[in-house]
Parts: sequence; structure tokens; C-alpha cells
Amino acid sequence: MEAAKLTRLEARTRVIRGAGRLLFIVFGVALGFVVVATAVPQRRELEKLESRLKLAEDREREVNAERDHRSTELRALREDPAYLEVHARDRLDYCGEGERILRLRRKP
Repeated sequence: MEAAKLTRLEARTRVIRGAGRLLFIVFGVALGFVVVATAVPQRRELEKLESRLKLAEDREREVNAERDHRSTELRALREDPAYLEVHARDRLDYCGEGERILRLRRKP
């Protein structure tokens, strides 16, 4: 009789251990899902911020290129009399005697 009780007790112990292991695995998987679920919105926000940063960097490059162009043009207007003459004649539509001016229009 004592052996039968011992066998039933061992069987219950195995079931309880198995249930404990299963519960631990379920808890671990649930915890993993929680971590992933909280990371997804942050990942989306990171992607949005990275795209906004890329747009800002592109705009910055455009502005810097425009600034460099304007700076070069200003320096040429101040220091190069030939460039100043060409620029002024073009802007004011002046031409010298006997000169022929051809203007080409760009297609939009």
C-alpha cells in the first residue's frame, strides 16, 4: 500500500513539475511578445524621424549649394570687371555697336 501512495505522489510531482515548466515557457513567450509589441511603434517612429532627417539634410545641401553659388557670383561681381560687364549688359539689354545678341529660351 505504501508503494502505491509513493507512486501516486511521484506521478503528481511529475505533473506539477511539467505544469510549472509549461507555465514558465508560456510566461517567457508572453514576455517576448510584450517586448516585441512595445518595440514596433518605436521602430516606426524611428523610421519617420530618419526620413525627416534625410529630407532636412537634402534641403541643407541645396541651401549650401545655393549659398556657394551666390557667394561665387558676388565675388565675381566685386573682383572681375569682365564678369560685371557681361552681367550688367545682359540684365540691362545693352549691346555694343555692331554686336549681335542671340537669346535662347529654355523649354519649361
